[in-house]
Amino acid sequence: MSETKATRLERDFTDGGAEVATLTLAHPPLNLFDRSMLDALIADIAELSARPPRALLLRAEGKVVSGGVDVHVFDGLTPEQGAELWRTLFAQIIHPLEALPCPVVFAAHGLTLTAAFEIALACDILLAAPKAKFGLVEIVVGLTPSMGGPQRLAERAGSGRAREFVMTGDLYDAATMAEWGVVNAVHEDVDAAARALTHRLAEGPTKANAATKKIIEAWRSGGVAHADSVTPEVSGVLFDTEDLKGGVRSFLEQGPGKARYAGR
Repeated sequence: MSETKATRLERDFTDGGAEVATLTLAHPPLNLFDRSMLDALIADIAELSARPPRALLLRAEGKVVSGGVDVHVFDGLTPEQGAELWRTLFAQIIHPLEALPCPVVFAAHGLTLTAAFEIALACDILLAAPKAKFGLVEIVVGLTPSMGGPQRLAERAGSGRAREFVMTGDLYDAATMAEWGVVNAVHEDVDAAARALTHRLAEGPTKANAATKKIIEAWRSGGVAHADSVTPEVSGVLFDTEDLKGGVRSFLEQGPGKARYAGR
């Protein structure tokens, strides 16, 4: 791995033997989303898609999570080039990240702007430190967030909050984001909390977690009726997994909470 790579992808194992991946933004001083950061993320997410772990943690090192997008990325783009940029980032970052068949946790320890926040909103669970602040500030260059931030923020906080958040370009603290339902929890040591949660989720029934994501994705795209229509098949196949068979036997023989899962 090159020392100049803007991200770092590491794989490790829990005490129970479940594989966990950690993807770290490591592009000092501000973890700006320039071409090198975008290319690194695209490569890392492609690797994760090809060989998914049982849980993934996204985090950053440095004073901030990210100062946002390097505006040089936008300079001189034609409308066609701009549209193609967003299509590429959806196709190679946002959508494959959401499609990973495992829980994905995002840890925000500090300022989290624009693209970084949009990626956070594509994760399953978002944890924050008390001092973390969040912003979609594209308004400062006459742009709207275009990696899925407005719609995913609206899903979590409501459309009125999303319009306020994007149109003002203001920064919002972790407590406010938790009150709105955007941040799942606030922790003093968010990195430790996120690692612990990721390890816990990795040791869960991985295929059942993937099924949960599929059902919720169906709801996101088509509402309750569509989610209801896919649930029987998505859930039904779990009865052929070792985890469900073993989990049922464990419950019947030892009671709840004793099952150990292998992700199969």
